[in-house]
Amino acid sequence: MSPDRNRRDIALVVDDSADSLRLLTDALDSAGMTVMVALDGASALRIVEQVTPDVILLDAVMPGTDGFETCRQIKAIPALAHVPVIFMTGLTETEDLVRGLEVGGVDYVAKPIVVDEMIARIRVHLANARLAHSARAALDVAGRYLFAVDREGRLLWSTPQAQKLLEESRRSSGTPRFKLSAAQLKWLLQAAQDDNHASTDWNAQTGLRLFYLGRVAPGELLLRLAHSEQSITPADLRKELGLTSRESEVLSWISKGKTNRDIAQILGLSPRTIDKHLEQIYAKLGVENRTAAAALAAQAGKSN
Repeated sequence: MSPDRNRRDIALVVDDSADSLRLLTDALDSAGMTVMVALDGASALRIVEQVTPDVILLDAVMPGTDGFETCRQIKAIPALAHVPVIFMTGLTETEDLVRGLEVGGVDYVAKPIVVDEMIARIRVHLANARLAHSARAALDVAGRYLFAVDREGRLLWSTPQAQKLLEESRRSSGTPRFKLSAAQLKWLLQAAQDDNHASTDWNAQTGLRLFYLGRVAPGELLLRLAHSEQSITPADLRKELGLTSRESEVLSWISKGKTNRDIAQILGLSPRTIDKHLEQIYAKLGVENRTAAAALAAQAGKSN
């Protein structure tokens, strides 16, 4: 499961059933993972204060702090926001499933658990989490005012450069945690629904605007603060990143939030050709996805 063969992925299993813990521990150990166990939510929270797991399997119904509240508290810890949480439950009502997703879960495994299905789901979510982590690392290196929120407008993470601005916004609004305003959230959800690289005013005094860049991971909407006149040209990208003219054009449009289909129409190429150009761009930049590539493109534009 892990790209480092000498490192075993760490799974935290939280369940008050001894039989379930025994089944899951044996299955995960056989799959090459290191397993930690907790019998309740409070114990799980104490464990994650000391060790950051790669994935958490969480029983939804437990005495004391239930799985939903445990997940909410885990996701409120910035260092754990990226860890995928998979609920294990016999609950089948839609409102229960939605509640699990709203507090930060990424998936459900129904009880009684089918081991092969559970392992397959874990592999998928570990891979997705690593892609997201790669994108975030590139964003931090790019040194831009970038941050991600959930669909409620709550801050999930930010680059160090954005943190100061967000903290100032939080203090001015008098709230304990940063959150988009109702108007900003309405704009964001519409931009996400339309997959549109839109922008809106952030602060008239600073002249900054808020740009929607896309989804960086499931449930994470990526935003950028920048002056509206900032622009990245293909010439900047060709000079700074060592790309060909055509690759620079493709990356320029990617940084503006255009889809592969849009870029194909703009440049008069086939979507398949755009895909091939993107493969070359990723290889040259040493990134794994379009979000990370767009972040490096933004940094190239900043240096010119």
